[in-house]
Amino acid sequence: MSDFASRHVGPRGQDRELMLGSVKVRDLDALVARAMPNVISTPPSAKKLPSAATEAEVAAELTEIAANNTIRTSMIGQGFYDTETPAVIRRCVLENPSWYTAYTPYQPEISQGRLEALLNFQTMVSELTAMDIAGASLLDESTAAAEAIALAARTTKRQRIAVDEDLFAQTRAVIETRCHGLDIEIVPVRVDSALDLEGCAGLLVQYPGATGRMMTAAQYRGLADSIHRAGGLFIMVADLLACSIVTPPGELGADIAAGTAQRFGVPMGGGGPHAGYIACQEKLKRNLPGRIVGVSRDSQGNPAYRLALQTREQHIRREKATSNICTAQSLLAIMASMYAVYHGPTGLRSIAERVHGQARALACNLSSLGVRIRYTRFFDTITASVPNKAEVIRAALLEENITVFLVDSDTLRISTDECTKDETRVSVVRAFSRVIEGTNELVDMDQFSLGEEIRRSSDFLPQATFHRYHSETEMMRYMHRLAEKDYALDRGMIPLGSCTMKLNAAVEVSAISYSGFARIHPFAPESDRLGYRRLTQDLEAWLAEITGYDSVSLQPNAGSQGEFAGLLAIRRYHDSKGEKGRRICLIPASAHGTNAASAVMAGFRVVVVKTAKDGSIDLSDLTQKIEDFSGQIGAIMLTYPSTHGTFEPQVVEVTDLVHAAGGQVYIDGANLNALVGYARPGAFGGDVSHLNLHKTFAIPHGGGGPGVGPVAAKSHLAPFLPGFPGGSRHDWPGSGAVSSAPYGSASILPISWAYIRLLGLEGLREATATAVLAANYVAARLEPSIPVLYRGPGGFVGHECILDVRPLKEKYGVTVDDVAKRLIDYGFHAPTMSFPVAGTLMVEPTESESLEELDRFCDAMESIAEEASRVGSEWPADDNPLQGAPHTAHSLLVGGWDHPYSQEVAAYPDALIARKKGRDPEYVHRLIESKYWVPVGRIDAPWGDRNLQCSCPPPEAFED
Repeated sequence: MSDFASRHVGPRGQDRELMLGSVKVRDLDALVARAMPNVISTPPSAKKLPSAATEAEVAAELTEIAANNTIRTSMIGQGFYDTETPAVIRRCVLENPSWYTAYTPYQPEISQGRLEALLNFQTMVSELTAMDIAGASLLDESTAAAEAIALAARTTKRQRIAVDEDLFAQTRAVIETRCHGLDIEIVPVRVDSALDLEGCAGLLVQYPGATGRMMTAAQYRGLADSIHRAGGLFIMVADLLACSIVTPPGELGADIAAGTAQRFGVPMGGGGPHAGYIACQEKLKRNLPGRIVGVSRDSQGNPAYRLALQTREQHIRREKATSNICTAQSLLAIMASMYAVYHGPTGLRSIAERVHGQARALACNLSSLGVRIRYTRFFDTITASVPNKAEVIRAALLEENITVFLVDSDTLRISTDECTKDETRVSVVRAFSRVIEGTNELVDMDQFSLGEEIRRSSDFLPQATFHRYHSETEMMRYMHRLAEKDYALDRGMIPLGSCTMKLNAAVEVSAISYSGFARIHPFAPESDRLGYRRLTQDLEAWLAEITGYDSVSLQPNAGSQGEFAGLLAIRRYHDSKGEKGRRICLIPASAHGTNAASAVMAGFRVVVVKTAKDGSIDLSDLTQKIEDFSGQIGAIMLTYPSTHGTFEPQVVEVTDLVHAAGGQVYIDGANLNALVGYARPGAFGGDVSHLNLHKTFAIPHGGGGPGVGPVAAKSHLAPFLPGFPGGSRHDWPGSGAVSSAPYGSASILPISWAYIRLLGLEGLREATATAVLAANYVAARLEPSIPVLYRGPGGFVGHECILDVRPLKEKYGVTVDDVAKRLIDYGFHAPTMSFPVAGTLMVEPTESESLEELDRFCDAMESIAEEASRVGSEWPADDNPLQGAPHTAHSLLVGGWDHPYSQEVAAYPDALIARKKGRDPEYVHRLIESKYWVPVGRIDAPWGDRNLQCSCPPPEAFED
């Protein structure tokens, strides 16, 4: 193994030999050869992938690549702004594995820290926008605006949307893409002229506009009245920072507000990742897309956080889901929330006033030169009219190391931000002066006033959290206290099937803080983004070779968006051939829930294919469905290996059947961790796939995002991959834009680049084979006590396995929830629950976990099965360690102990089983010493849904 591979891959030496012996194979290659059908084995070429490098070499290369990006003072704006990330937040959140290696908070008892931080985010958004309820983040501003339109269409049952022309170009592009898939007609309007809103689901405006223009409060309220009279909803894509000093959307009649929290301490990063937001009035809350954090209570009656209204989640609702978004941008939402906590309302107002003041001063400076400023009411962006001189002035500004937004040969847009200084304005004026003969007229600054009528008069963020932590000492302690409540990879194994919680190596992650990646605007001149060009070209080429496809787009900023982009490419391909009737998408019953939701978003009708008894696709049902919908088959969506954890031997037969029927084959790349280096989807029948870089290629999950979901396709679908306005590697429009920036979440691409560069082909193969070995070792160890539901060829599983704990319920009344919560007492995050089979646990150990950690998990599962056998005989059904789990320190120490099992059984079951098995005393002591103490007892989720509370309680809640 390479130097890095020996650190990335957990089992080594004798440990590996022991594991191989337990599954009765001689080496890793022999294991893969027996588990994986030979027909799909088509390894990539070592000549087209980089050789393995050391950590020092990769760090040096990334430093050099970042240096090839040119950092300038960005005044481009248009949705992306320079911002000061407080060092305490960068150090304690962005660069802290306790935050970035955590998973989505599906197990709320061990996610209280990040859930509180996300509740702060929701509170921040709802307070700044003056809306009743906000979600826990979306993917970016453009997709948030598109989700707002879909929400309006669902609510009103209408398929037309009025969109103001003063909108960021990238937002308009994403809206067009989404509306095409949903067959929603876009009606372009100018809100400063007469409006015909008949039959429209809503009216969408940017606030402030892309030009910087702001109208009066009365005019915005008039727009709200107009669309309401027409039976539609008023949507405002609002700048959160501006909302601290201008009248918020909720006070202007808006029904929905959407946008981005990027200005709140999150670097531009070449376009992302950034936390989008969406908020709405009370009447719309149950149709809100994405996630909502809510307050409930635990088994002791104490307040506790959890995800609210979970029936909206895609794995449950599938094609009936309100959105295909599975995870969003939790890590960035947490950063933004901490920025608001650190600055508080007074600090936010101060920053906003500085930004606005610099814009006003610049407008005065340029007006004194004779430059016409098109709109006199603005927040941070001025539109300068300079007939026939815009390009010359932009070049002069580049000489001053400043970039601005070129609209056309006559017009420039210039935006101020938190980092704009007086010296910046002097440089801008100097550049203009070299091109324009100034008049040096005195200009009254009052002419560029917002006007009292549009200024915010209401207070915001009165909650105590936004007033307590303004010193760095208190802020550091607050973030540490929240992180301590959570279970992340820095504590132990997270064996979530299908989610691939592998090592996120420090050398891979560290590059995202480099200023050469962080401070680059996505619309900066191409010559300023040479480092990103090298990075993206390398990554596209490597991923194409690894997957066997011809072309790759890195634009999708989540796996869900990669799915959508791939399916939309299929739809556009069929349309280009005059086959618009191919709108059936076949989806196996075991598929990821986002598959069905994405298919509907792309305009397909979902037809489910049954599962055979061995967990594979039922070929007879597939054949029948193809016959039933002859001439209508557009695609099939496969996950390979299947979500049941096996390499289905008939996969090529399945792809051949669909191709013969005229359909395309979409292979979901969620389980690519079992294929890399050994098999390529594009070589065994796939036409298009998305890849989860936040799974197989080591980008951290960040508590529920960020993610990257590149889409890879064969040459005939390549012209239909995502495009971007203004041009990118893929010609516009392709299938349209799917995110706010040409390369989506560009700043985290160095992580996957580094992962491939560090491992090389041999290291990638080592990682894949070890992941398969780890899953088979767990299956072999646990089979005597907990059956494995499905196995593939030769009796082997893939890189994950499904443990069937349903017999525990049948025999002893112990549910899958009981098992999951009891695992917390043993110091584990539970595996994936009840997916894809209700009442089971799907386990994916990954290649990064050591044999000791795998054995610790197996010990825990065996012990829980043994504990279950004692329920009903030794312990009552309503009072036993499983039903009472998880156990808090408070429940053990306060108020007396009156349970039929001991406090030691409740608190230290892992140490007890280790001692019983004769493990080394030092190991037993370590288990006791490193005990994870869950902060809350079992949470009552239904109570929280019945009593929905999705923001921090106001001060008056504590008056008593």
